[in-house]
Amino acid sequence: MPRSFYTPAERRHETAYLVGIRHGRTSRHRAEADLAELTQLAQAAELEVSGSVMAPVRRIDPAWYVGKGKVDQISREADAQDAEVVVFDETLSPAQARNLEEKLNRKVIDRGNLVLDIFARRARTREAITQVELAQLEYLLPRLTGLWAHFSRQNGGVGTKGPGETQLEVDRRLTRTRIAHLKKDLAKIERSREVQRTRRKKNVRVCALVGYTNAGKSTLFNRLTRADVAAEDRMFSSLDAKSKRVHLEDGAVDHERQAILVDTVGFVSKLPPQLVASFRSTLEELRFADLLLGVLDLAHPDATAHVEEVLRVISALGAQGIGRLWVLNKADLVDSERVAEVAGVLEGDPYLACSASLGTGVAALGRAIRDRLNS
Repeated sequence: MPRSFYTPAERRHETAYLVGIRHGRTSRHRAEADLAELTQLAQAAELEVSGSVMAPVRRIDPAWYVGKGKVDQISREADAQDAEVVVFDETLSPAQARNLEEKLNRKVIDRGNLVLDIFARRARTREAITQVELAQLEYLLPRLTGLWAHFSRQNGGVGTKGPGETQLEVDRRLTRTRIAHLKKDLAKIERSREVQRTRRKKNVRVCALVGYTNAGKSTLFNRLTRADVAAEDRMFSSLDAKSKRVHLEDGAVDHERQAILVDTVGFVSKLPPQLVASFRSTLEELRFADLLLGVLDLAHPDATAHVEEVLRVISALGAQGIGRLWVLNKADLVDSERVAEVAGVLEGDPYLACSASLGTGVAALGRAIRDRLNS
């Protein structure tokens, strides 16, 4: 396994130095928010953050991503803080990761690797485990070269193949074979999901929860359905799509006052494309819903930016034509001005403020869902 990819067990208890990236047209606030989110991701991966730096990038260096002077600074500061791993807040090419590891003399991973690690920790069901493994292997495949490069340099010559090159070909073939097998497994799971959706749509309407990670979707799911799904205050606490019947009024038994509520995996900015592709069968629950419930964390300083990310994913999945009702969660932690500020970027969509943890406003939300479905 190449040094630019590490298993959860390998990274436990390691200290990390984080490198935020600020591109030319990116605002300082946006760059700092991304770095703060990277810190949360590192902590979710059980890394101990020893320090961080913001690297301005006007032009991406093909060898280092950041300029050589910044690489020297990162090396000095990582040495001073005894950091075992350096985490970059962008996707590094295999060559960039390899060059940085040689220069910094320590592990180097990027944001995508970090998110994949967290997903690997959280996956519990067969579907989630299959999706995560597929994403990991597709991330790993172009990075296999670095593992055997030193063997190829030491062995082999004109008219021969070095053992490194031979092993690389074997690894690539095995990885591609495993990827093909996982894709077949996911195709079977997706067909099963479609059968379930068809049966479900005949009997009752469907609402899908969608939102940023740690916005309170699982807590809201529990409140509305009276379920007991694990809801933790951490990023990506749940990866598995869950569905349960919800009664939109107490004692409701008829079709007009019932629905199926579906909870989907949360988002984070700059999700690895391999992960989005692998979890497509789960996220496509959104396309088949009658109503999307966009859950926002009012207390998060970047709640307005989260709206943009949620809308981007909805659009990418082809679900932009489905009716939306925004749920402004954690209203107990903010004032009315904050509610108005976030509501101002919802493009005229209806919204309702509530607190899923306290249950405040949840009954009104049930009635709002009923009214939206019936209209």
